[in-house]
Amino acid sequence: MKKVEAIIRPETFRTLREKLEEVGINGLTVSEVAGCGQQKGQQGLFRGNTFEIKLLPKVKVEMVVESEYVDEIVQIIQETCSSNTVGDGKIFIYTIEDAIRIRTGESGKLAII
Repeated sequence: MKKVEAIIRPETFRTLREKLEEVGINGLTVSEVAGCGQQKGQQGLFRGNTFEIKLLPKVKVEMVVESEYVDEIVQIIQETCSSNTVGDGKIFIYTIEDAIRIRTGESGKLAII
């Protein structure tokens, strides 16, 4: 099993969710987060005063899937969330040793389907 974690622009989330549902990925954890990388933030203007926004809003999408689906999921994320500009986000892939469904005690593959 693998955990795929993607940090993406908020405006791309809805389309990404629809594309993942089309291939049968329904189990997601979604968090509103803030961060900066090469994008380095941006300047804003409020009542004539300039200010810097160092951390930009992002969405973190996490899913645990069987290993054979990782390449397809990564491709969907890249195709859906890329605008070819700085700040599109990152994808992280982790190895998961085990998963256990609290309610039933099922583990492994049975816990994530």
